Amino acid sequence: MDDERWDVLEKRVAALEARVADGADAREHDEFWALRELKRRAQDRSHVLFTGSLTLPTGAHYEWQETVEVSSMLQADPTQAVAALSALAHPVRIQLLHKVLHGRHTVAELVEGLGTSGQLYHHLRQLVAEGWLATSGRGVYDVPPARVVPLVTLLATAGLR
Repeated sequence: MDDERWDVLEKRVAALEARVADGADAREHDEFWALRELKRRAQDRSHVLFTGSLTLPTGAHYEWQETVEVSSMLQADPTQAVAALSALAHPVRIQLLHKVLHGRHTVAELVEGLGTSGQLYHHLRQLVAEGWLATSGRGVYDVPPARVVPLVTLLATAGLR
């Protein structure tokens, strides 16, 4: 490659690197960067974006994103959400989920401080039925990967910080 073409190529790469660096720097100082991008992509439709990247105390890492068009959500039957939300609306069930997120997975590990194993199974069944927990073996419970960020999002929007 001749020197002139090499110089042109180096200048183009430097310009691209500068643009990337400027954009990254601007996003770091713009707390609404995700909202601005959502508006740009939504093309004047109302959307809600849920997203997260997190590592649990167990070391498991999750990344998740979902965009919901508001008009379709507002037209849907809101009672469809009752069962999923009701499954979370009990102190023992929230504590169970919290313990599982911290790495406790068996009934023996979960029962401590939460009542009898019979009571615990009642709550576990409700959480499994609504998809907040799944069994990955005999008596072993996990929050399904697709539910980790939504669960943390619900807890955050409910004021847990």
